[in-house]
Amino acid sequence: MKIWKSLLIVLMIFLNLAFAQPSFADRPKFSKNPDYVEVTKALKQLTQAKKAKTQIAGVTPEEIQKKIDELEFQKYALETGINWGQCENQTGNTIAVYGKAANEEEDDDAAYENGLYFLADGQSTQNNWDCDGFYLPNDAQLAALTPNGEIQEFTEPVAIKIPDGSKLTIKTNPENAAIEINIPNAEIVKANEVNWFIPNVSQALIDTRVPNAPIEKS
Repeated sequence: MKIWKSLLIVLMIFLNLAFAQPSFADRPKFSKNPDYVEVTKALKQLTQAKKAKTQIAGVTPEEIQKKIDELEFQKYALETGINWGQCENQTGNTIAVYGKAANEEEDDDAAYENGLYFLADGQSTQNNWDCDGFYLPNDAQLAALTPNGEIQEFTEPVAIKIPDGSKLTIKTNPENAAIEINIPNAEIVKANEVNWFIPNVSQALIDTRVPNAPIEKS
């Protein structure tokens, strides 16, 4: 009788290990995520600059700390398995954002790695729907991506790419109408640098589009 009980216990342990193992195997390998590598690199550089009290032109110690705080939260989000970004529109206009539809995740025949969707003013993209960034209209100006926040103008179409694990807030500066964002490590990309559809259109045309991005319900 004792032998059968012992065998039963061994069998239960074996079955438990057999079913539990995949849960460990499925853990996200965040250290290999390109966004995690970039976030860690940027965080290290800013932290070293702060410790060494290195002056960055046009950036106050308080602003450096704010960027460090944002990067630390991005790093934590990626470490806890959040592999998507969220975009919030506070510009006063419709904006074009990039992301994948659920039925496009495994479409090998797609011309681009993501789609272009339209997000109405005051809306945020849905949780778990990966917003990769947004399109900058050809008549728009961009601020806050340079150390001193100077206004940037572009002679060719560009998009703004954000890392996973971050929430992008897009605003319009009321004084100069420039687009401002809160992500310090966002990246300006051109059509020849990423497989995204980056058109050459104005804000007026985007305002005529019907909003169709998946959004958070209030």
